Amino acid sequence: MINFKLKHHVSGNCYSKPHFFILNKGLNTGKPLSEPCPNCFVIQFGSSDDLENMESICKSLWRVKFWHQFLIGSVIPYIRIHDFSKNLSIKSNEMMLDFEQHKKNVLALKLLEQKEKQFHENINLINDLRRVILYRYCKR
Repeated sequence: MINFKLKHHVSGNCYSKPHFFILNKGLNTGKPLSEPCPNCFVIQFGSSDDLENMESICKSLWRVKFWHQFLIGSVIPYIRIHDFSKNLSIKSNEMMLDFEQHKKNVLALKLLEQKEKQFHENINLINDLRRVILYRYCKR
């Protein structure tokens, strides 16, 4: 079980304990952030191990759009802090029951994220080379 404190982020606050931010408005609700934004919650932990585990859980829940079922609001959808906290506790406990499997899943997800980043960098390099070749070709 991971112990955490969930609060609304207030601009200008500095946090001494390990923490990360969660977007709470829009269709990206539940997205973990390293930097605060105006519409976010802050989750604080007692240890950095808890932070890493919970961040991977939150990222997984965000990617599968788990939080969409709890969104309310007609123009800009948002989630209530109580709904977020309650469901995060339930899902994190559920996902942490088999800790060894959780660690394997987190390792696999980190590897996939790293490969995805490399892939995007390669795509950007290819596009840059294409632009250079076309520029040289058209400049003649």
